[in-house]
Amino acid sequence: MAVATDLRPAQVRASAIDSRYRRGVGRWLVLAAAVLVGLAVLAPFGIMLLNAFKSPQDYAANGPLSLPSGLYLDGVVAFWERTDFPVKLWNSVFISAVVAVLGALLSLLNAYAIGIGRVKGRLWIVALFLLANMLPQEALIYPLFTMAQSVGLSNSQWSVIIIFTVIQSAFGTYLLSSVLGTFPPALLEAAALDGASRWRILWQVVFPIVRPTLSVLMIFFFIWTWNEFFIPLVMLTSNDTQTIPIALASLQGDRMMDAPTINAGSLVSLVPAVIFFLIFQRTLTRGVTAGAVK
Repeated sequence: MAVATDLRPAQVRASAIDSRYRRGVGRWLVLAAAVLVGLAVLAPFGIMLLNAFKSPQDYAANGPLSLPSGLYLDGVVAFWERTDFPVKLWNSVFISAVVAVLGALLSLLNAYAIGIGRVKGRLWIVALFLLANMLPQEALIYPLFTMAQSVGLSNSQWSVIIIFTVIQSAFGTYLLSSVLGTFPPALLEAAALDGASRWRILWQVVFPIVRPTLSVLMIFFFIWTWNEFFIPLVMLTSNDTQTIPIALASLQGDRMMDAPTINAGSLVSLVPAVIFFLIFQRTLTRGVTAGAVK
């Protein structure tokens, strides 16, 4: 019995070592899989970077996977001049920023009425917002284009702003109404007892608590609107109002494609979005973390 008793601690230690070893192997496998996925995601950007500084002759002779034989900047210059890039950049920034602000504001107002106002049929209303967010843009473009023409917003940036404010706020309303549906009633009752109106409760009680979530929504709304192509392509018909994705598409013809210039334009177009993400990366992280904690 003494021998068996002495063996038990050794068996426990061996089992613990084996468990740690298995966990260590599992962690290394997860890390290896994450590295492979990261390389797969970064591979297209690497290919774009390689071909952005190739001449058309170098691209035709050596293909897209070879290193450039020299630093060729004519593609960047050609894209900048042919598309009038500063104008397209301002249009994209203006439309995306306005949509981000207005979409977040409209989402907050809708969610406040649905989540805290406790309107009748709130579940059906939230389901309707979710359904509206799932509708394909191809099904919406004809009535939207006709309405824009009828109200004098044809070829106007405000037509795109109004459309995407509504589209983005549908998702924002669905998300925020779920958050505000679990809002502590004690805070609202205390504010009401102090004589605060509903408008004051919104801005002095609700808004400070959901501000991190609104910041995350604004970042997503900006990036999503920045990448939009189909609706701006139909609604914006002149070079003075078009955005960067449309400028990139204009470089490709029916039978010819200048691959180095398109890669150079994609690289130049990617830089503002990357800068925006790097600036607001901490805001995004804090917003997600604060929303998870609350």
